[in-house]
Amino acid sequence: MADAAVPMQRSRTFPVTVEAAFDAVLVLPLEQLFDRRWGPLPPIRGTAGQQGAWGTVGQSRTIHLADGGTMCEELTRVQRPETFAYTITDVTGPMRALAAWVEGRWDFAAAGTGVRVTWAWTVHPRTAATAALLPLFARAWQGYARQALDRLEDVLVP
Repeated sequence: MADAAVPMQRSRTFPVTVEAAFDAVLVLPLEQLFDRRWGPLPPIRGTAGQQGAWGTVGQSRTIHLADGGTMCEELTRVQRPETFAYTITDVTGPMRALAAWVEGRWDFAAAGTGVRVTWAWTVHPRTAATAALLPLFARAWQGYARQALDRLEDVLVP
């Protein structure tokens, strides 16, 4: 099957420096940012297996979701203060049927007197049949991402 990966992204601006936003987001506990369900996307309950502070290429951790699913996240790129990227593999739980793996990225760019933060995912379908469902998943993901960026405001602009 030709890769029918579906890209999705969401952005928001905040009145803080690029460096401050990058430094906060990179190490932010996932369960603080993704603490609420959005449609079929569950909150994150925690992570396990991480060695040291998050921020070194090659580090990995297991993400535990509220629906019982798990995912392995590996940090693949860190370029302070512009971007960091990761790959999600070994998906279990309900999302397993949909995604074989996910490429994720956070980008930080100057925007006026603040920063534009963009969170992006490219979801690679598990099968040709589930590829047809990815556009619907992408719509739900937009709400999940908006909610996460709203929560990020609480962190960046207390």
